[in-house]
Amino acid sequence: MDVSFLTTIFSDALPIAPELIVIVGALIAPLFYFITKDGKWSAIIAEIAIILAAAVAAIALAEESIQGTYMGLFSLDAFSALMMILFLTVVGLVIFISPQSAETTKRSAGEYYALLLVALAGMLFVASSNNLLTIFIGVETVSISSYALAAMKKNDPRAAEAGVKYLIIGGLSSGLTLYGISMIYGLTGSINLAEIGASIGAMDSWNFPFLIGLIAMIAGYGFKISAVPFHMWAPDVYEGASTPVSTFLATGSKKMGFVVLFKIFLVLFVVANATKFGTEEMQYIFAFIAAITMTVGNIVAISQENIKRMLAYSSIAQAGYIMIALAVMSQYALTGGLFHMFTHVFMKGGAFIIVAALITAGLGENISDYKGLAKRAPLVSACMLIFLFSLAGIPPLAGFMSKFVLFSSAIFVDGAVVTKWLWLGLIAVLNSAISLYYYARVVKAMYVDAGESTERIKIKPTHTIAMLICVVFVIYLGVFPDALIDACAKAAEVLFTP
Repeated sequence: MDVSFLTTIFSDALPIAPELIVIVGALIAPLFYFITKDGKWSAIIAEIAIILAAAVAAIALAEESIQGTYMGLFSLDAFSALMMILFLTVVGLVIFISPQSAETTKRSAGEYYALLLVALAGMLFVASSNNLLTIFIGVETVSISSYALAAMKKNDPRAAEAGVKYLIIGGLSSGLTLYGISMIYGLTGSINLAEIGASIGAMDSWNFPFLIGLIAMIAGYGFKISAVPFHMWAPDVYEGASTPVSTFLATGSKKMGFVVLFKIFLVLFVVANATKFGTEEMQYIFAFIAAITMTVGNIVAISQENIKRMLAYSSIAQAGYIMIALAVMSQYALTGGLFHMFTHVFMKGGAFIIVAALITAGLGENISDYKGLAKRAPLVSACMLIFLFSLAGIPPLAGFMSKFVLFSSAIFVDGAVVTKWLWLGLIAVLNSAISLYYYARVVKAMYVDAGESTERIKIKPTHTIAMLICVVFVIYLGVFPDALIDACAKAAEVLFTP
């Protein structure tokens, strides 16, 4: 493929071309709303920017000739390109359903789409960053945009509460993160991940400032992925924010947090750390957090009556599963973590899209409101069943395949079967079984319980299309996962290459 035209267009800035395209879209989208007073045009401009950026990222994933670095701060490679495609997919789906969502504020459509694109640009910068400061700036770009997005559901006190809680706890996490970065910089004299890893490898004993710096960064970024005990904001924010924004937070912002953790801790303790100083200790820290996160998320989800809160606690549990990759710290485990991040986008994203569609159609947010839904909206009920069963890990859906790869990485390490992380794999399997109970509650309400009304529910076309797209990927990735697994393995190999 001749891709020289990209070099002609972007010149030396080609490694950050997707980010530049999205930033231009963020500047133009509100202009079109100002001119037309119609948010659909802003949405169209945003989608065009996303499609163009995704095309560049996909070409970079396939053609190594256009991969490279920019100013020594950003890298375009198989890992960053794959993560960019994930983020672009998430925001593309969110923007696609937003114009016809009843919860989206029409009077602020220009700002809404601009904020989504600014947040997306921040996530793309995080995907390509290779030092602590640019990662922090990217994360904060996403966070500040998210605070505003969470509170944009006008005339709903829950949205205002969600925005305030998110802002306060987010500010605390940012402070912790920056404090941790400052401690690491003070000890190593660098913010470059490879150089910091080399400095850590030269250590022969733990010291207090280094330990404090690591704990502060784990706490700060643990907030972004809603890992226990940094998870309490998630249910309130997911419930209070508009459902499209909740979809973005659950499937996009959370994945950005994992990209940050993968980039920082795998490089510091595995890739650039020749002596592997502190690696085992960090593995057990992440293993403990993973186990408690998946357990708390699943157990608390059982008692939830609001479906958005139930899905929020489900997302917390899914975060615990993905953290297995941080505990095991192997290339195969990272492959499983990346694969599950992709399948989670379509499983959880599809479930939230259905919730948004039903709210727009006038249905409530409680699980009891879903009684008799199979007779009122058979296609929607069938799709929700597929998403929930996939989240629970029922074969042959995508969730089963990604959990199989991820969970098996706990006993298949570096090409050999080991028992060191067997206990973590067993906890994950047990938690996956527990999750089936609260997913089955929703299925029971839809298919078994009788509803108060039998009137058919009309779903907006964009919601139906987005829902079906997610269903296709959930089924396809469950039956034919090889291509995506290979792409994830290639991305993991890049991250593990010094």
